[in-house]
Amino acid sequence: VVVGGGGVGSAAAWQLAAGGTDVVLLERFAAGHTRGASHGASRIFRIGYSEPTYLRLALRALPLWRELEQESGRSLLELTGGVTHGGGEDLDLQAWALEAAGRPGRWLSHEEAVERWPGLRYDGRVYFHPLTGRLHADHTVAALQDVAARAGATVRHETPVTAIEVKGADRVDVHTVNGTYRARRAVVAVGAWSAKLLAGIVPLPPLRVTQEQPAYFAPVREDLPWPAFIHYRDPAGLEPGLPGAVYGLATPGAGIKAGFHGAGKVCDPDERDFRAEPGRLRALRRYVREWLPGADPDRVDPISCTYTTTATEDFLLDRVGPVVVGAGFSGHGFKFLPVLGRILADLAVAGTRPGDRFALPSS
Repeated sequence: VVVGGGGVGSAAAWQLAAGGTDVVLLERFAAGHTRGASHGASRIFRIGYSEPTYLRLALRALPLWRELEQESGRSLLELTGGVTHGGGEDLDLQAWALEAAGRPGRWLSHEEAVERWPGLRYDGRVYFHPLTGRLHADHTVAALQDVAARAGATVRHETPVTAIEVKGADRVDVHTVNGTYRARRAVVAVGAWSAKLLAGIVPLPPLRVTQEQPAYFAPVREDLPWPAFIHYRDPAGLEPGLPGAVYGLATPGAGIKAGFHGAGKVCDPDERDFRAEPGRLRALRRYVREWLPGADPDRVDPISCTYTTTATEDFLLDRVGPVVVGAGFSGHGFKFLPVLGRILADLAVAGTRPGDRFALPSS
């Protein structure tokens, strides 16, 4: 049984079913819901990580994205190229890591960057990498569930799981509002609801759930080219409570998406108001006015999602007895979905762990 029909759970169901496992995917809400972290029109794909572990995961994910596109018949990943700019040592670390992996990018002058993408202003140094682009989030979740079903999985929406009961090393009962499923394994990928559902079952570390509020801004010209972008700002002089990192990308049909990374207020996923906090929205509009001349700060459509984050921002990918856990992905997990599904499937079937970095406490 896979609990959670967002991106991670749907990817796990696909990989399990494709490998011949009898699997049912249970999702609490209706198809296409906006309550979690996997909805919307766009996410950034990039391999530009300074940590070799995540760089390798992104490189493993890329061919699996193309496999998913082929199997589903949907176009999901468009490589637009991406720029990272600003200060700090992270730019150097990214460049060195990519060089070491045999996938180098290149440094651009401000003049080169402005000529290619006049919708952005640039701060400090500018680093370009071609293996960067956008993913369509809603289409991805639908595609994953489609290919999982074609491979033999049963997909059931509007089926809330009320409890998970471990019965032995190879038996777990998954209780829902509609009855109980008995399985050898339960793969739990429920995002912001992880702590609520898994309390007392597995040793989770603290998980911080926040309501994030990026927004779409209308482009000033429809013909402007846009890369995906990350801006590392100098922490000195920033408004209190706002992070140094800003991300964004063009989203066809919606506008230019921009957001502060991990700046949202702590929330209960069952008590969210989905409303943009006015002060943070004003700060985001000020950022767009200063740094995105190709976007209109006065024509804005706020959006809402959740982040579920560990203290280190590392993922949790582990197994305790018959319960497999995938959690802590929000903020940078979407790009890895196909490979995360494979890792969770390997944990469920063979018990293969991806490494100590992703382990649960005392597991």
